[in-house]
Amino acid sequence: MRRRLINSTLAVVLVVIAVFGVSLFIVETRTIESSARDRLESEVARVLADVESRIAAGEPVTAAELRASAPADRFVLVDLPGQRPVTLGDRPEDDVMSAEQTGVHGETVTVEQSRSEVSDEITRMLMIILVVSLLAVAAAALLAVRQAHRVSLPLTDLAETAERLGSGDPRPRHRRYGVPELDRVADVLDSSAERIARMLTAERRLAADASHQLRTPLTALSMRLEEIIATEDRGTVKEEAAIALAQVERLTDVVQRLLTNSRDPRLGSAVGFDLDEIVVQQVEEWRPAYRSAERVIVHSGKQGLRAVGTPGAVSQVLACLVENSLMHGAGTVALRTRTTGNQVVVEVTDNGPGVPSELGARVFERTVSGHNSTGLGLAVARDLAEADGGRLELLQQRPPVFALFLSREAD
Repeated sequence: MRRRLINSTLAVVLVVIAVFGVSLFIVETRTIESSARDRLESEVARVLADVESRIAAGEPVTAAELRASAPADRFVLVDLPGQRPVTLGDRPEDDVMSAEQTGVHGETVTVEQSRSEVSDEITRMLMIILVVSLLAVAAAALLAVRQAHRVSLPLTDLAETAERLGSGDPRPRHRRYGVPELDRVADVLDSSAERIARMLTAERRLAADASHQLRTPLTALSMRLEEIIATEDRGTVKEEAAIALAQVERLTDVVQRLLTNSRDPRLGSAVGFDLDEIVVQQVEEWRPAYRSAERVIVHSGKQGLRAVGTPGAVSQVLACLVENSLMHGAGTVALRTRTTGNQVVVEVTDNGPGVPSELGARVFERTVSGHNSTGLGLAVARDLAEADGGRLELLQQRPPVFALFLSREAD
């Protein structure tokens, strides 16, 4: 690339020099020869005028008398009728240029000069043209090298940026080069890098969210299967199997919900649903786990409430809160439903130590946890709630009271 730019620039300069240099040489050569002839004609006319004035005055025409009007560096020949020719200067031995004029008295004046003088002047002119041409080529070469460096270096840098993107490093470099076309390419690469970074972040976030969110229903499902293995009552087995099948369906809904949120968290599927059904379902699913931990989970509050949202997402939010109470809380866990304005609220509370005072609302931030956990559960739960137009808040730190606010279905 760099060599091609240099070669092309030099080729253009050489063509221009060749065309204009040859033209200039031809024009200047003709000008020099024409000037030499004009000088000879002028010198002949001056000597002839002197000769005529002397003849008219009856004065002698000799070399000594004509020396003042004749050029010192020329050969002058004056041919007078009936007299010997008068000569001044040395006659050139090589090729000559001459001019001749005849006066009114029949006299003839000839002035000659060596053509080498004209050739020397043409040679000097040619050397000047060659020197100027060489300087122009040198300047063009320097300019071509600089321009090639200015163009090739950004291209190399852009190639390295593209290679970085291909190798999995999506950090934009935000470099600009002062060349509009190259800056446009850099803008596109930076935009692509930002999109790739967002995609990679979304993929990593999906993997982290999936591993965390699937753990809860899988744990509940495994407990349900253990209940099935432990019992020999056929009726109990059928009942537990039906519950396990429902949990599998909700697990499928969790996966679909996570995939939907990873693409666009605004794409919700909110519908009107019976809030009591979701709350009771969570209580029944988590009761065996609480029983194993020798704890109790209960629900209370206003009955018959209907909310607007995605049932699967609401189940996941409540499951996250119930699991946190199981893992980090103590005593009885209570789910209470109530209304406030045009919203329905589900509160989850326990008798544990609650949220550390230094965390507060930051407990919903990713990677923030007061119990050495992943810090993803509450963050994902808040995202799920907000995707349905609701919100998840910490109403009280000690004892902890988490509240899920949802829109109330119009009557």
